[in-house]
Amino acid sequence: MTSVVLEEIPDRVSLAVDISNCRGNCVGCHSPFLKQDIGEPLTEALIDQLVEENFGVNCFLFLGEGRDPGTLLRLAAHVRSLGLEVALYSGREAVDAPYWDAFDYIKLGPYRPECGPLNQPTTNQRLYRVRSGVREDITARFWHRGVGQ
Repeated sequence: MTSVVLEEIPDRVSLAVDISNCRGNCVGCHSPFLKQDIGEPLTEALIDQLVEENFGVNCFLFLGEGRDPGTLLRLAAHVRSLGLEVALYSGREAVDAPYWDAFDYIKLGPYRPECGPLNQPTTNQRLYRVRSGVREDITARFWHRGVGQ
C-alpha cells in the first residue's frame, strides 16, 4: 500500500510504501498483516511509476525493511538516483552500517505502548537525519504535535 504523507518526515512530502515480511513483534502493531509475504514486489520500475504518479513528492519512505537487505539497499540507491531523499522506518533497535549511507532518514525502535508514539517525549523511538555520515536525532521535532493528546 502507498500513500502520500506530510508528517512522517519533517518538512518533506513523502511517498510512503508499506514493506511486507516485517521482522518485528511490536505489541499493538498497527499493521500486523505486514508480517506476511503479501503484495506486489517493489522494483525499480514500480518505484519510477509511483513517483511519476505522485507529482510533488520529495522523499520516498520505506515503511519497514522486509527480509532482503540487499534489495532494500539497491532500491534506496535507485530512489536517490531519481533525485529524491530516501527514508526508512525500522522497528529494530539498530540497523547495519550500510543503511546509514543508504538513507537520509532512519527511524529506529519498536513501538512500545508504555512509551508512546513518536510525537510523545516519552517515546523510545528515534528519527535520525543523516548528512555526510553524521546522524542527527530529530525526534524532538515531533513532540509539539503530541502535547495535550
